[in-house]
Amino acid sequence: MHNRKFVPGRVDMVKIRFLNTKKTADIQDEIEQLIIKADFLKNTPFTWIGLIYRYGLINKLKPQYQRIDKKDGELPIAIELDSHILKWADNNCPELFREIFIIGGLDALIDVGRKYKLPMDLILQEKEKKGDIPNTIEECERWVSAHG
Repeated sequence: MHNRKFVPGRVDMVKIRFLNTKKTADIQDEIEQLIIKADFLKNTPFTWIGLIYRYGLINKLKPQYQRIDKKDGELPIAIELDSHILKWADNNCPELFREIFIIGGLDALIDVGRKYKLPMDLILQEKEKKGDIPNTIEECERWVSAHG
Protein backbone atom coordinates (compact mmCIF):
# COMPACT_ATOMS: atom_id res chain seq x y z
CA MET A 1 0.00 0.00 0.00
CA HIS A 2 1.01 3.61 -0.51
CA ASN A 3 -0.44 7.00 0.27
CA ARG A 4 -0.09 8.50 -3.21
CA LYS A 5 -3.15 10.09 -4.84
CA PHE A 6 -1.80 10.08 -8.41
CA VAL A 7 0.51 7.46 -9.90
CA PRO A 8 1.52 7.82 -13.56
CA GLY A 9 2.98 5.07 -15.73
CA ARG A 10 4.00 4.71 -19.36
CA VAL A 11 3.48 2.10 -22.04
CA ASP A 12 4.87 2.06 -25.58
CA MET A 13 2.32 1.27 -28.27
CA VAL A 14 4.94 2.16 -30.88
CA LYS A 15 8.69 1.68 -30.69
CA ILE A 16 10.20 4.99 -29.57
CA ARG A 17 12.83 6.39 -27.23
CA PHE A 18 12.99 9.75 -25.55
CA LEU A 19 15.94 11.70 -24.15
CA ASN A 20 14.12 13.86 -21.62
CA THR A 21 11.95 11.45 -19.62
CA LYS A 22 13.83 12.47 -16.44
CA LYS A 23 12.43 15.97 -16.90
CA THR A 24 8.95 14.52 -16.36
CA ALA A 25 9.78 12.84 -13.03
CA ASP A 26 8.19 15.61 -10.97
CA ILE A 27 4.82 15.62 -12.75
CA GLN A 28 3.54 13.05 -10.26
CA ASP A 29 4.11 15.47 -7.38
CA GLU A 30 2.77 18.48 -9.30
CA ILE A 31 -0.50 16.81 -10.31
CA GLU A 32 -0.88 15.09 -6.95
CA GLN A 33 -0.55 18.39 -5.07
CA LEU A 34 -3.28 19.85 -7.27
CA ILE A 35 -5.53 16.85 -6.51
CA ILE A 36 -4.97 17.30 -2.78
CA LYS A 37 -5.41 21.08 -2.85
CA ALA A 38 -8.63 20.73 -4.88
CA ASP A 39 -9.99 18.09 -2.47
CA PHE A 40 -10.61 16.16 -5.68
CA LEU A 41 -10.87 12.69 -4.15
CA LYS A 42 -13.29 13.61 -1.39
CA ASN A 43 -16.32 11.28 -1.35
CA THR A 44 -15.11 9.08 -4.21
CA PRO A 45 -15.35 5.29 -4.46
CA PHE A 46 -11.56 5.26 -5.08
CA THR A 47 -8.59 6.60 -3.09
CA TRP A 48 -6.10 7.22 -5.89
CA ILE A 49 -5.81 7.49 -9.66
CA GLY A 50 -3.41 5.41 -11.74
CA LEU A 51 -2.88 7.07 -15.12
CA ILE A 52 -1.10 5.21 -17.90
CA TYR A 53 0.34 7.41 -20.64
CA ARG A 54 0.32 5.35 -23.83
CA TYR A 55 2.84 6.38 -26.47
CA GLY A 56 0.81 5.95 -29.63
CA LEU A 57 -0.10 7.61 -32.91
CA ILE A 58 -2.69 10.21 -31.83
CA ASN A 59 -3.55 12.39 -28.87
CA LYS A 60 -6.54 10.65 -27.31
CA LEU A 61 -7.09 12.47 -24.03
CA LYS A 62 -10.47 11.05 -23.07
CA PRO A 63 -9.37 8.30 -20.71
CA GLN A 64 -10.21 4.66 -20.99
CA TYR A 65 -11.43 3.44 -17.62
CA GLN A 66 -10.96 0.11 -15.92
CA ARG A 67 -12.80 -1.11 -12.86
CA ILE A 68 -11.92 0.42 -9.53
CA ASP A 69 -9.60 -1.93 -7.66
CA LYS A 70 -11.50 -2.74 -4.45
CA LYS A 71 -8.35 -4.01 -2.71
CA ASP A 72 -6.15 -0.95 -3.05
CA GLY A 73 -8.64 1.75 -4.09
CA GLU A 74 -7.13 2.54 -7.50
CA LEU A 75 -9.09 4.05 -10.35
CA PRO A 76 -7.03 2.87 -13.35
CA ILE A 77 -7.28 5.06 -16.45
CA ALA A 78 -5.23 5.48 -19.63
CA ILE A 79 -4.76 8.13 -22.30
CA GLU A 80 -2.81 8.07 -25.57
CA LEU A 81 -0.19 10.64 -26.55
CA ASP A 82 1.01 11.16 -30.12
CA SER A 83 4.58 9.83 -30.17
CA HIS A 84 5.47 12.03 -33.17
CA ILE A 85 4.55 15.17 -31.23
CA LEU A 86 6.36 13.87 -28.16
CA LYS A 87 9.48 13.10 -30.20
CA TRP A 88 9.49 16.56 -31.75
CA ALA A 89 9.13 18.16 -28.33
CA ASP A 90 11.77 15.85 -26.85
CA ASN A 91 14.25 16.90 -29.56
CA ASN A 92 13.34 20.59 -29.77
CA CYS A 93 11.77 21.80 -26.52
CA PRO A 94 12.07 19.73 -23.32
CA GLU A 95 9.75 22.20 -21.57
CA LEU A 96 6.97 21.37 -24.05
CA PHE A 97 7.76 17.66 -23.67
CA ARG A 98 7.12 17.98 -19.92
CA GLU A 99 4.02 20.16 -20.39
CA ILE A 100 2.40 17.57 -22.66
CA PHE A 101 2.34 15.11 -19.76
CA ILE A 102 0.92 17.73 -17.37
CA ILE A 103 -1.80 18.80 -19.83
CA GLY A 104 -2.68 15.18 -20.63
CA GLY A 105 -2.96 14.45 -16.92
CA LEU A 106 -5.17 17.48 -16.36
CA ASP A 107 -7.44 16.52 -19.27
CA ALA A 108 -7.77 13.03 -17.82
CA LEU A 109 -8.60 14.42 -14.36
CA ILE A 110 -11.25 16.70 -15.84
CA ASP A 111 -12.92 13.70 -17.44
CA VAL A 112 -12.76 11.80 -14.12
CA GLY A 113 -14.17 14.85 -12.35
CA ARG A 114 -17.11 15.08 -14.72
CA LYS A 115 -17.80 11.35 -14.52
CA TYR A 116 -17.78 11.27 -10.71
CA LYS A 117 -19.04 14.84 -10.11
CA LEU A 118 -15.90 15.95 -8.26
CA PRO A 119 -14.71 19.45 -7.29
CA MET A 120 -12.75 20.63 -10.33
CA ASP A 121 -12.35 24.41 -10.02
CA LEU A 122 -8.59 24.34 -9.35
CA ILE A 123 -7.96 21.71 -11.99
CA LEU A 124 -9.96 23.65 -14.59
CA GLN A 125 -8.07 26.84 -13.70
CA GLU A 126 -4.73 25.08 -14.13
CA LYS A 127 -5.83 23.55 -17.43
CA GLU A 128 -6.90 26.97 -18.70
CA LYS A 129 -3.43 28.33 -17.92
CA LYS A 130 -1.73 25.44 -19.72
CA GLY A 131 -3.88 25.25 -22.85
CA ASP A 132 -4.09 22.21 -25.10
CA ILE A 133 -1.57 19.67 -26.31
CA PRO A 134 -0.30 20.46 -29.82
CA ASN A 135 -1.61 18.09 -32.49
CA THR A 136 0.79 19.13 -35.28
CA ILE A 137 4.44 20.14 -35.57
CA GLU A 138 3.24 23.64 -36.57
CA GLU A 139 1.28 23.88 -33.31
CA CYS A 140 4.43 22.76 -31.46
CA GLU A 141 6.42 25.52 -33.16
CA ARG A 142 3.75 28.09 -32.24
CA TRP A 143 3.83 26.84 -28.62
CA VAL A 144 7.60 27.32 -28.52
CA SER A 145 7.28 30.83 -29.99
CA ALA A 146 4.60 31.77 -27.47
CA HIS A 147 6.47 30.38 -24.46
CA GLY A 148 9.97 31.53 -25.40
